[in-house]
Amino acid sequence: MSKCEQCIVREFSSLKALNKDELLKIANCKSSYTIKKGEPIFEEGENVNGIFCVKDGVCKLSKLSPNGKDQIVKLVSKGELLGQRSMISDEPVNLSAIALEDMEVCFIPKSEIMGLFTQNNNFSMNVMKAICGDLKEADDHMVNMAQKTVKERLAETLLYLKDTFGTNEDQSLKTQLSREELASMIGTATESCIRLLSDFNKNGLIEIKGKKIYLKDISKLKREAN
Repeated sequence: MSKCEQCIVREFSSLKALNKDELLKIANCKSSYTIKKGEPIFEEGENVNGIFCVKDGVCKLSKLSPNGKDQIVKLVSKGELLGQRSMISDEPVNLSAIALEDMEVCFIPKSEIMGLFTQNNNFSMNVMKAICGDLKEADDHMVNMAQKTVKERLAETLLYLKDTFGTNEDQSLKTQLSREELASMIGTATESCIRLLSDFNKNGLIEIKGKKIYLKDISKLKREAN
């Protein structure tokens, strides 16, 4: 069993406020899982009854619309916690978390977390700040959807994927989204997304090789995004 106090991941999440004894308690009650690409960590409507700490990998948080389309709300990577809001509001999760690549996650039961919540003010403050950060992101996303063109949103999303998740050795984007997933993130039809990617490719902003996307002209992409 990996020790929580030695896990570098906690430095990036609300768990950084916990002391050694508290981390030891968590290490003794947590469960670790490997989630394969395409598998859910949890699905919309589930009672999760705890939080997941992302040790490695990337997942998408998405919501199924009434017409059966998957709307990606956010991407979550190493060092983030999942399920904080529904744990505090005592409600089922309102989004699904699906692995975009193989992931390592740890599950910490609600009973343990809520105990720490009442004992450690810095920890409860960190959790609240994280939830406030999510709300701010949601506000920004809503304004973007309303005020930016699909072209601007695509340029912005490609830059976000590079800045947040990095590139492979060959300089292609590390986080590979399908065309459907990319379209879902920018709020457009898959055909429109493919057409825009093709335009960006033709104009030298990006290069497409199979499923891989390379960002060729960052300054032009930044101009497109703004």
